[in-house]
Amino acid sequence: MNDICEILAPVGSKEMLVSAVRCGADAVYLGAKEFSARRNAENFDLNEIKNAIDYCHIRGVKVYLTLNILIKENELEGAFNLARDAYNLGIDGIIIEDLGLAKILHEKIPDLHLHASTQMSVHSPSALPILKEMGFRRVVAAREMSKNNLISLCEKAKELKMEVEAFVHGALCMSLSGQCQLSAFLGERSGNRGLCAGPCRLPFKAENGTGYDLSLKDLSILDRLNELKKIGVVSFKIEGRMKRPEYVASAVTCARQSLDTGFIDPKISETLHSIFSRQGFTDGYYTDNLGVEMFGIRTKDDVVSASKAFPVLHELYRAERKSVPISIKAEITENKPIILIFSDGENLVNVEGEIPQKAQTKSSTQEDIIKNITKLGGTPYEPKNIEISLDDGLFIAASVLNDLRRNALEKLNDLRSKSKNKTSNAEYKTAINITAKKQPKLLCRFENKSQIPRDLSGIDVIIYPLEKEPIDLENIIKIVDIPRGIVSEKAVAERLKLFKENRFNTALCGNLSAVEIAKKHSFNIIADTGLNIFNSESVKKVEELGLKAVTLSYELSLEESRFASNLPKGIIAYGNVPLMTFKNCPVRNGKTCKECDKKGVLRDRLGTLFPVRCRMGYSEMLNSVPIWLADKQPQLTEFDFIILYFTNESRERVETVITAYKNGASADTKYTRGLYFRGVI
Repeated sequence: MNDICEILAPVGSKEMLVSAVRCGADAVYLGAKEFSARRNAENFDLNEIKNAIDYCHIRGVKVYLTLNILIKENELEGAFNLARDAYNLGIDGIIIEDLGLAKILHEKIPDLHLHASTQMSVHSPSALPILKEMGFRRVVAAREMSKNNLISLCEKAKELKMEVEAFVHGALCMSLSGQCQLSAFLGERSGNRGLCAGPCRLPFKAENGTGYDLSLKDLSILDRLNELKKIGVVSFKIEGRMKRPEYVASAVTCARQSLDTGFIDPKISETLHSIFSRQGFTDGYYTDNLGVEMFGIRTKDDVVSASKAFPVLHELYRAERKSVPISIKAEITENKPIILIFSDGENLVNVEGEIPQKAQTKSSTQEDIIKNITKLGGTPYEPKNIEISLDDGLFIAASVLNDLRRNALEKLNDLRSKSKNKTSNAEYKTAINITAKKQPKLLCRFENKSQIPRDLSGIDVIIYPLEKEPIDLENIIKIVDIPRGIVSEKAVAERLKLFKENRFNTALCGNLSAVEIAKKHSFNIIADTGLNIFNSESVKKVEELGLKAVTLSYELSLEESRFASNLPKGIIAYGNVPLMTFKNCPVRNGKTCKECDKKGVLRDRLGTLFPVRCRMGYSEMLNSVPIWLADKQPQLTEFDFIILYFTNESRERVETVITAYKNGASADTKYTRGLYFRGVI
């Protein structure tokens, strides 16, 4: 593992890049015009990425490319080509969400540094061995992690020689990243595809709540960077590629001061608070102080404060930051060409000038030489060691020295910008496959024992939650459903042992940690929707990991799901599916858990009700209406199985729905087709 400790800044435009670097960022992350989780930012084309990499590498700053969205089958080739081209330009790492894209990049460009995006929902240590096997060198920790959670994650990462990156300032998503379909279901703009519309910032009201019970304040733990460093975090990430250069300048300046001195200038800190906040900031996740104090919205006062702060911040990045120490040596000898040498410790340039003239009146002094060859204003270089060898009686014009200095700087810039460039000619071609027709098996997921029909005929498999007491049913396959939010790996392991004793041999896993834990307890594993299986390469990857079947993301359309698969694949064909996964339950803004009795709801501005349920320390918001595909049987024949996902239904309602799916009946209630016929952008 590299011995690094970096401030990592967001860059959504060229001006943001300059502000981040000049204010002291050690690394920046930016997106291309395609395949980025902030597709509405200005972003960079390939030539602009090259210029950004050159600019940063000259100044000793690393550049990471965000390729952190889910990739559709017909996009794999384009995404691979973009990553390969960035690698050839000298990119320092690529941030990935999609399992399939990670697979092919690791296979075809093994030297490429892969970082597991926060969209991969890594919030417990057991995910790390799988990520290590996949070629990831760094993991971006979920923003929901407490200090103790991060300690455990960093300990495991150190054992595996992996790096941990953590967010220290910026916006907080209400849902566990990678597990939010709210924007997609409400408007086809997917957060997993870089086009989140931010519906969580609109009014969603819990009973007796704030009225904006899905809107969190922004995170800020900039004053704790040295504490995080001791824990083992190596990269301190600032969120905000959609914000302004002034925001980046102030956030990076505060982070730089915090890390270098342990003290943040109160004026800069106050300006940062003014430039963007939602009624202040929160450290609730890190300190494990959850609750209503973490919630806030952008108010008119916040906007007014920002407009006053902008002019002050331009001064922070007006001038180049002297961040690269260099050694300078000049050899000026009678009857020999002048030699000027610049070195940054790794790169050395040697430029040769004309033969110096003999002095007619006044000889050049060492001070004269130093004055001219150290004019490095407008560059990131700072002379640390200067060595002058000068014969007596010589005169060297300032213009000659200036030309030599400029020539040396150009050559040093060129060496520094190209020092990390590598070459890969690897190619990837998407295979064209058509899946065969079949009669899908019927899997039913039940929330509790009272829902299970007395007559199980026609049901091939029962799926049952890990948090409930195991059911004892004979002559039917039973699968245990592990929550996608894991508070305690030990608790999950203990529950799995109990289910194993009750003849459950297969686990439905929506998180990489769940996969690892289930494997350790000898369960067969089926991928749940939380693993975001989006393409054939993702299927191949989980097959390599030992999984036996996959449930595809319900953000794929039926047409986009047609790719061939060696594993049985299926979809959720019925149910009020989870749209968000919460560490900080919004229902508790208005009532205690005891008062809620697991019957919480959120009401949007149109009066629509969204149920909220608890699952072993996390909670989930369900869609207001169920997906209904019973009358679309011909379109389901390319799947090996379909899941009926029951949550709040009575036994009678369950039986009615199952009968409808057996008979291909039309819906008898309000419903949605989900995204199966419209997909996401």
